Amino acid sequence: MKTRAIILAGGEGSRLGVLTAKRTKPAVPFAGKYRIIDFTLSNCVNSNIFDIMILAQYRPHSLIGHIGAGGPWDLNREFTGGVRIYTPYKARRPTNWYSGTADAVQQNFSFIKGTNPDLVLILSGDHIYEMNYDALIEFHFDHQADLTMATKPVLIEDASRFGIVGVEDNYRVSSFIEKPSKPPSNLANMGVYLFNLQVLDKALWEDYNSPNSSHDFGKDILPNLIKQKKRVFAFPFTGYWMDVGTIKSYWQAQMDLLKTPPSLDLYDRSWVIHTRTEERPPVRFEKDITLINSMVSDGCVIESGAKVTRCILSPGVRIKANAVVNESILLTDVIINQGAQVTRTIIDKRAVIGKHARIGGIDIDNKLVAIGKNSHIPDHLIVEPGVVIQNDVVPTNFHSDRIITGETIKRTQQDHYEI
Repeated sequence: MKTRAIILAGGEGSRLGVLTAKRTKPAVPFAGKYRIIDFTLSNCVNSNIFDIMILAQYRPHSLIGHIGAGGPWDLNREFTGGVRIYTPYKARRPTNWYSGTADAVQQNFSFIKGTNPDLVLILSGDHIYEMNYDALIEFHFDHQADLTMATKPVLIEDASRFGIVGVEDNYRVSSFIEKPSKPPSNLANMGVYLFNLQVLDKALWEDYNSPNSSHDFGKDILPNLIKQKKRVFAFPFTGYWMDVGTIKSYWQAQMDLLKTPPSLDLYDRSWVIHTRTEERPPVRFEKDITLINSMVSDGCVIESGAKVTRCILSPGVRIKANAVVNESILLTDVIINQGAQVTRTIIDKRAVIGKHARIGGIDIDNKLVAIGKNSHIPDHLIVEPGVVIQNDVVPTNFHSDRIITGETIKRTQQDHYEI
């Protein structure tokens, strides 16, 4: 049986704020050296699925550059599958931007069925997890399913963020509600769907012709298939899974990597997470530093007297003398200048923290600070928890107060495009 994987990677990811201002959510860096989409891609190739389509839309340039021809994932194949990226296009019949997840698949369905797959595996490109899809496929056949959807219990207080699944004793799905305000249970839809090709084709065509549909899998396709008494089953996933759709969940998923043992083991050589990496020199530690329970990528330099605790440092980060960084995520080429203190902060690429600045902290609401690409924080500035500093902010964009609290700092010059 032949399986073709479709990775939905077109989301704007607005709840990730500054991290998705200039890139699509699946292209956001994660765990130092990776991008979020690397986890879904690696799950495919580790499950021996090498025929993959990626459906992109919002600011795809960074994603396209990262995937390239697919070499790091052994997907640079010409005649035996490989990876291809599809974006919205103008054709003779009416086409438009993807209006929903189902519409994205429908607009590309002629390409999807071009290789005559038996099964279509639809995946999200913005989730952090490790899954052997072979087990999902075996479950699908064992239950003679039309559609199998992966499910996992979540905290009941978080359940309203997800589609909630009702199941019978044999795992057959009896009900589905997309993001209910009062969830009837905590069994969440993971956004992993395995369809028989003909079932998917018919469901998408019916949805396409429905004038009242929002053309979304969760809101339309799944409820309709259940209503039609199709054989829809819930695959019980027991591993770690996180939808990193918010700043807090993005931060928490990376803090989970620093637990003992980690919630997701990136060091398991039987399940490698592949990625595209650049050449960087070895990490350099100077004298009298303190480094506790952190992940440090190639090219980082930690200077004398600096202290780093429970942090994730991407390639090229430089922490200068006597700086202190706690429970923070620093993306590529960030600079923390001498004597600065940074706590519970997410800092995007090439941002600079000034000397003796104090950024973030620990408060009762667990608020984080988020700082965008290329921003430069002035010396001695105090930035309280919960502040957002957007991309390309320069020292002159800050007002004369030395304490910034409860606001968003923007740059005043016209924005420019950069990936």
